[in-house]
Amino acid sequence: MQIAIVGLGKMGGNMVKRLLGGGHQVVAWDRDPAVVERVVKDGATGAASLADLVSKLAAPRAVWVMVPAGDPTEGTIHELSTLLSPDDIVIDGGNSNFKDSVRRARELGARGIRFLDAGTSGGVWGLKEGFCLMVGGDRSAYDHVLPALTTLAPKDGLDYFGPAGAGHYVKMVHNGIEYAMMQAYAEGFELLETCEYELDLQKVTRVWNHGSVVRSWLCELAERVFSQDPALGDLEGYVSDSGEGRWTVDEGVRLGVPLPTIALSVFVRFASRAKNAFGLRVLAALRNEFGGHAVKKAGGDAT
Repeated sequence: MQIAIVGLGKMGGNMVKRLLGGGHQVVAWDRDPAVVERVVKDGATGAASLADLVSKLAAPRAVWVMVPAGDPTEGTIHELSTLLSPDDIVIDGGNSNFKDSVRRARELGARGIRFLDAGTSGGVWGLKEGFCLMVGGDRSAYDHVLPALTTLAPKDGLDYFGPAGAGHYVKMVHNGIEYAMMQAYAEGFELLETCEYELDLQKVTRVWNHGSVVRSWLCELAERVFSQDPALGDLEGYVSDSGEGRWTVDEGVRLGVPLPTIALSVFVRFASRAKNAFGLRVLAALRNEFGGHAVKKAGGDAT
């Protein structure tokens, strides 16, 4: 089938390649013309603008938006809404808030444009392994683009979950769980690295990845990391978040569902970004005040 991809970053570019490999016709656009040229060499049809992209598609048009969540997605979908026609399809494959997806489906629907929210997981490995797809929105649109979705996803890594927002809701919780899993691995490996035994963490992960209860793709990635840089000396312990963990915790509060592990993993990410955090300085000062415990002066020794 014919489908357009808007946004040719690490995931979008690989999606183009996977679709082309599956025999689909892909029209592609990105703000960076050099990136467009690269996928043209792979066999895609390049576009110079969103308007140009739409003009190169046969009705009903299907446009997959793979740009960062927030303003970039909002602006892209708004512009597409002025260019597309009734019965055309917009697919948001980014990490959008499910509430935004519900709103966008309503706004596009008022113009007769069908909308799908496609939670997409797979990262830079999606080209080889496939992209896990959690899709919500217009069922007829899902059925129309199913050939492309089937090419993008690994076997059994695709399904339709319900009306607009359902796909991004499932992806949101997926990422919340991911936060907690990564935090558990991080804490366990820190203990292994700190203890009195001189443990080879690559060996640990290799053993764990063969038959242990904690084997997983994340553990496989950890083995890969430790094989390249056992001490992680080239990294700084600064961990960003793209929003899904926060939204998952917000939903737990809204629905009264306890999510202590996920919530704590989100807060640890916040803590990772602070150097000489004020709250920790308060903690040290209070210990010194009530118990006379030693404190370490900035730039100096403990006193």
